[in-house]
Amino acid sequence: MNADIVDLRAFYHSRLGRLAAHSIAMAIAPIWSRMPEERLVGLGYSLPYLDRFAADAERAMALMPASQGAVNWPAGEASATALVDDCDLPLPDASIDRVLLVHALEFAESPAEMMRELWRILAPGGRLIIVAPNRRGVWARLEHTPFGNGRPYSKGQIIQLLRETNFTPGAFAEALFFPPSRSRAVLKFRSSFERSGRTLWPAFSGVIIVEAQKRLYQGLPVAARAQRKVLVPALSPQGVPTTRTHHP
Repeated sequence: MNADIVDLRAFYHSRLGRLAAHSIAMAIAPIWSRMPEERLVGLGYSLPYLDRFAADAERAMALMPASQGAVNWPAGEASATALVDDCDLPLPDASIDRVLLVHALEFAESPAEMMRELWRILAPGGRLIIVAPNRRGVWARLEHTPFGNGRPYSKGQIIQLLRETNFTPGAFAEALFFPPSRSRAVLKFRSSFERSGRTLWPAFSGVIIVEAQKRLYQGLPVAARAQRKVLVPALSPQGVPTTRTHHP
């Protein structure tokens, strides 16, 4: 069962949610290698992070699972949001350069099938960044934040899932070392907790961040589906910039 869009939006509008988004974005930034003219998709509830990273993309879309619900994004502009089945995305093969997965993996009914669908839409050389609750962390044990709902993961479980679905794990990062408290007295020390946690207790972060690349040299088995929706393609396959053929 997915988190509700109302609860997710309310959390990220709170002081605790804004600080959590900032900490996660700062942890993503060092492993977010910029690619010119990339096509970016956020799956789950990725809006606070798309606001930070979409500016460098040729275009960006927010795909939200039907069980979660959807809101318009970006604010004040034509909507780039779609309500989707996370195992049957309305995009053509090899049409996306990068996927940002936030509040999606822990709520997926079939994580492996969802990952295979992301493999399908990613272009050759395409990259995926996963943000998932850490099963060892305090945030996964308290239900007043979205990170305390759904299924938390260990780093080993994420690596195994990536390899089973034809992704090569790359860089790792951690975030949310400060307690998920609403107290202003506690939150004012957030920066100190984040700096100390990365050095002293990295295994107990609130979230695990993993970057991975689509692997091409091995066949990918696809599970048979009883029924498959016919959807109108939103994009045409282009491939990532590093794999395109340039003519003088």
